[in-house]
Amino acid sequence: MKIIHVDMDQFFAAVEQRDNPELKGKPIAVGHDAERGVVSTASYEARRFGVHSAQSIQLAKRLCPQLIIVEPHFQRYKEVSAQLHQIFHDYTDLIEPISLDEAFLDVTENKRGIELGVDIAREIKQRIRETTGLTASAGVSYCKFLAKIASDWRKPDGLTVIHPDRALDFIAQLKVEKIWGVGQKTAEKMHHMGIFTGLDLRNTSLARLTQEFGKMGQVFYDFSRGIDNRPVISEWERKSVSCEQTFESDISENSAVTIHLYHTVIELERRILKNDFEGRTLTLKVKFLDFQQITRSITVDHILRTKDDILPLAKQLMQGVEFHSHPIRLLGLGVSNQKSSTPQNDPQWIELELEFAPWPDE
Repeated sequence: MKIIHVDMDQFFAAVEQRDNPELKGKPIAVGHDAERGVVSTASYEARRFGVHSAQSIQLAKRLCPQLIIVEPHFQRYKEVSAQLHQIFHDYTDLIEPISLDEAFLDVTENKRGIELGVDIAREIKQRIRETTGLTASAGVSYCKFLAKIASDWRKPDGLTVIHPDRALDFIAQLKVEKIWGVGQKTAEKMHHMGIFTGLDLRNTSLARLTQEFGKMGQVFYDFSRGIDNRPVISEWERKSVSCEQTFESDISENSAVTIHLYHTVIELERRILKNDFEGRTLTLKVKFLDFQQITRSITVDHILRTKDDILPLAKQLMQGVEFHSHPIRLLGLGVSNQKSSTPQNDPQWIELELEFAPWPDE
């Protein structure tokens, strides 16, 4: 297998700096400059001050007082993304988009008949620069796990190849934080177990990893050995449609919650119709002032498509959510479960407490 992972450098920020020369070389953050605004992308000039994506705009401005906040232009980013995919398709149709600015390409059998994946990656990088004026980093390896790590290795404008013969040595010296699927809390747990590197992970038994991390234990066990059999999937089935809103001010009054829940349902209905999606499970997500988050789900035996289908269930899920003394910071709704399930006479719901992870964009 020859897998390439292409990842644009500081994509949103780079587009803004390209289109507005006055921003070149300056610390900028793309996002909405509001009390609850969040950084979408920071330029490398801003990252030197500790500014990074998913950070609050207010914290970013404290870290970098000269920071320039730029409103995002998503239509422009989509247009550049389309240009990227036109380039990718000149080499292969096995393309798996991860986001607007990154994708996996399976070039094992490519349209140009080029033998080495690194030569294809080099051409793609050059064409991206010529076509868009932007830079990309690329990683080349025999599996998605290693290609992804390789693309991050020499950013910006990097190109890294991890050969099968070097894979185990490469993984051995990786910090576990660099391994796909290891977030902050998982990393902390691994550190408590004495696992700090890929080699430490490889030396931990499958039984112990499964005990501590469930199904992900098998994934970590395989990754530490350079095993990743996931194919590049060029066609995928949408699993869910969702929307959420972070409020400028926390809400705790019945009337405010009712109004915002209604508007969230209306937006969810719009997205369902736009994507022609059919699902039977409605999930409510609530994040409170103290960042505690809960989700509640309910599954019914009919398709959830319109406001009249969704709103009564959303209200039902909100019942029992204590927000008068525990103000709400974020409210979200999503529909999933596209496959037909065994009809149930009584709707079933579950309640979970989760670490915050934003739902995928539409």
